[in-house]
Amino acid sequence: MELLIEIGVEELPAIPFLKERANIAPKWRAVLEANRINSDFRFEFSPRRFVLFHEDFPQRGDDAQIVSTGAPKSVALKDGAWSPAALSFAKKYGISESELEFRQVGGKEVLYHAEVQKGRDSREILGEMIEEFLRSLNFGRAMRWGSGEFEFIRPIRSIACVLGGQNVDFEIYGVRSAAAFFPHRKFGYEAIKFKDAVDYFALLERNGVILSEQKRKDKILSEFAKLEKKHGFKIEVDPALLDEVTAITEYPTALLGSFERDFLSVPKEVIITSMKENQRYFPVFEGKNLSNHFVVVSNAITDDDELVVRGNEKVLRARLSDAMFFWKSDLQAEFSPEKLKQISYMQALGSVYDKQVRELAVARALSADYATQIEAEIGKKDFAQDVENAVMFSKADLSSTMVGEFSELQGIMGSYYAAHAGLADHVCRAIREQYLPSGEDSELPSGVFSSVIAIAMKFETLLGLFSINKVPSGNKDPYALRRAATGLIKILLNQGLSFDANALAQKLAPNYKKFDISKLLDFIKDRLYGIFDEINPSVIKACIASGENDLLLLSKAIKALGEIAAAADFGENFATFKRLANIIKDEKIGAVDENLFEHGAERALNAAFRAIKLNENDVSGYLRSLFGLKGVIDDFFDNVMINVQDVKIRTNRIANIGQIYRAFLQFADIKEIGF
Repeated sequence: MELLIEIGVEELPAIPFLKERANIAPKWRAVLEANRINSDFRFEFSPRRFVLFHEDFPQRGDDAQIVSTGAPKSVALKDGAWSPAALSFAKKYGISESELEFRQVGGKEVLYHAEVQKGRDSREILGEMIEEFLRSLNFGRAMRWGSGEFEFIRPIRSIACVLGGQNVDFEIYGVRSAAAFFPHRKFGYEAIKFKDAVDYFALLERNGVILSEQKRKDKILSEFAKLEKKHGFKIEVDPALLDEVTAITEYPTALLGSFERDFLSVPKEVIITSMKENQRYFPVFEGKNLSNHFVVVSNAITDDDELVVRGNEKVLRARLSDAMFFWKSDLQAEFSPEKLKQISYMQALGSVYDKQVRELAVARALSADYATQIEAEIGKKDFAQDVENAVMFSKADLSSTMVGEFSELQGIMGSYYAAHAGLADHVCRAIREQYLPSGEDSELPSGVFSSVIAIAMKFETLLGLFSINKVPSGNKDPYALRRAATGLIKILLNQGLSFDANALAQKLAPNYKKFDISKLLDFIKDRLYGIFDEINPSVIKACIASGENDLLLLSKAIKALGEIAAAADFGENFATFKRLANIIKDEKIGAVDENLFEHGAERALNAAFRAIKLNENDVSGYLRSLFGLKGVIDDFFDNVMINVQDVKIRTNRIANIGQIYRAFLQFADIKEIGF
């Protein structure tokens, strides 16, 4: 039988709904399974309803055999008579003494009872199932309505539950089920009755509701394409914004609006942010330049689209007028880091200005390390003042009215104000890029100079918060320190910059309260598991166990060893090196004395190892060369006894293979690798 369930609600807020969107179908499936119902379904939604549709829903749930066990035989049967425990078991399950039986369970004979539990009639339980399902949904905040007895993401106004063409009668959330739905408001405010699922879907379409999320999205994109073709511009389609407008429209229509060109004197990021965040408009570009047009996706069904456009233009005009005022006011105000002295960063760490001063110490140390790269990039040798400007002005926009209105424009607005103040282009660019990467797939700072500023901010944040014990625990990370550490590593890898985290932390330690720097290093290195998530975790563990603190070199080792370990025959070949590592595990490795060699296999192993030269620019080649010693190591193990009575000989043979282990240990403790 077909089953149609529609939960009619007041307009759903898009963002909290979309966050729970992926969980809705699994949660209904869990309710089905709990009631032993096996039936495929599809889930659809519009802003005022969500729908579950089964093409073939059973009349009842499946039967189940319920097995119960009781006391062991030694307790249940005493001297040939049933004990109180056995009689209680019989009473509990409504059976006679003669029906008591024992079965082997877990190696013991115990009282055993099995009965078939009949599946319940679907019509009897659908109301309970739907209520359980609705209560399982988590949208963050919920609303109460009426007497305040019920709560949900939005007030529930109708419930339809039609099985096999007949209404299933029940009441939940104060609403009695009925075979009726509310149409698009253009078509009225009264519920429309329907006969069955076929009738429901047909009536829904005729009454202004496109139920399919994908069909609504396709309609939007199709109308975008027509507008682009007609006017010769390009609409910037933000996937998240597209999902949002799809979720808040039942019959979407893309309409073109415009605003005065004078507003284009305001930075494009301000206009775009105002469009997206406040009004859910899509910006339009003519080539690389922002146009004075926008696209609104309307939910209205009207014969006069111009009326809708004019209304949206009026709203946007007011927003952009405010933005223009903020922009002009900020340009007239002094752009200075001095104002940051009045903005608190954290009680134990002082003001934002104090943080900038500490960031500057980090940036100076880094710029000295990367001086050659910076000089080549910006074309000047004396860049100390540029570093100071980039750091000290990096947060100066926090005192601007524009960032006060649009906090997501931090750094971006700072770059505009810095340019207006006459700071160098690479300084302005570094201010703009200081927060990168902003997400998992985000862009990274575009150059070494910008990278220094971004790294300085992130590393100082880590040092400062670890120094006052604001360390993430479990899933809690209120200061986004995991993101800061991950971003720091990604920047280093992107620019190929060496970074000895321990040496720099030790150098900067006097600027902070005393804390265990090793915990910070462990925290940063732990982020490598996420960055190299396609590599065997034991390989990453092995590389971290080497004790290497240069994050670039450590990352190169992980990547190189990960590629080697991914080979199909690595596990088999690695047995040789596992044996080598186990032998050395508790031994002290001394120097090799070639005069103590007694076998050709000893000489061959030593000579083969000595022929390998370390090249930190080719970590992969070096490790492959070490693994290439497998043959001579196997020959050594086959022909040379290590544990001989002569202490000098034994020690020298351990040193011979130990030098190989020690060479590996520069990049990885191979005994940690597991398969």
